[in-house]
Amino acid sequence: MEDTNKPNNDSQSSTAENAKKSGSKMASSNSQKSADAKQNENNTNSGATSSDSTAKTDNTSSKDNNESKGEKQSNNSKKPLKKFFIDALKDMYFAEHAIADALPKMQKAATTEELQEAFEDHEWVTKKQISRLEKVFRSIGEKAEKKECKAIEGIIKEGEEIINSTPEGSMTRDAALIIAAQKVEHYEIATYGGLVQLALTLGHQKAANLLDTSLQEEENTDYDLTDIAESFINFEAEEEER
Repeated sequence: MEDTNKPNNDSQSSTAENAKKSGSKMASSNSQKSADAKQNENNTNSGATSSDSTAKTDNTSSKDNNESKGEKQSNNSKKPLKKFFIDALKDMYFAEHAIADALPKMQKAATTEELQEAFEDHEWVTKKQISRLEKVFRSIGEKAEKKECKAIEGIIKEGEEIINSTPEGSMTRDAALIIAAQKVEHYEIATYGGLVQLALTLGHQKAANLLDTSLQEEENTDYDLTDIAESFINFEAEEEER
């Protein structure tokens, strides 16, 4: 009689073989996973290294570009024309402050109400032009500074001499004050006109626009002074001589 409880040797052998194959397969799978993980880690590190290298390259390139721009600006600021332009702006900045100080004296010395109002308006416009010049300096990356303007000092001094040499309350004084004021205007017109063209030549479009606004204001003031003189002051001044 056959013993059914006796293990089947073939079955045990087959089971052992399957277990061995399964273990080998699992080991192989684990080995492959380990290899894949290591490869992913290498790829990550490689990507990080590449990214760092790219970032360093970009930073170096940016630094070179900035240095190049800074060198270009530095070289541009050393050009004689650019230096002359900046000096002329400083000259005008000084002149406008001097004019703003002189106008109240001219207004007080004037006889007619029309001329007094013209000087008052011009003082207000001059203060706007001072502020506008400061914007011009900022637009070209320069600090607003004054440079002594001997030309405007001479014109203003001449105006003071006119006040001292003409009768107080006379139309002759007003006629002479208008001429003195127009000498100031013509100096400003000539200077602003030249500055506009230099700003355009140097590529400072914003500065050119600001300077052109002041130029138009000076031309309008000059026209108004001429109108006041020709409307009645010159005729009445001529009557005083009789």
